[in-house]
Amino acid sequence: MFAPMVTVKNNPEHGRYEAFVDGELAGHTEYFPLGDHVVFPHTVVDPEFGGQGVASTLIKEALDDMRAQGKLIDPQCPFVRAFIDKHSDYADLVWHKS
Repeated sequence: MFAPMVTVKNNPEHGRYEAFVDGELAGHTEYFPLGDHVVFPHTVVDPEFGGQGVASTLIKEALDDMRAQGKLIDPQCPFVRAFIDKHSDYADLVWHKS
């Protein structure tokens, strides 16, 4: 089995990053700004694309974009939190209450 080619696009009108596989919407991670940081509350991947790395690619691209924008995030979504825990190079993006 091969890993699919995943394209990630920011859809700010819907407050989410969307993952596409061969032009088909495969999943998304929601976000919204809150004060000085951005909350990531929920991630969904269509079961048809489960286990193929779509969610990991989606989260990585979203976090890379947040970093490029100089934003901190609140990873309320368990998948986003687990991704950051597994990839410690993203830990600096996590917003902490003062």
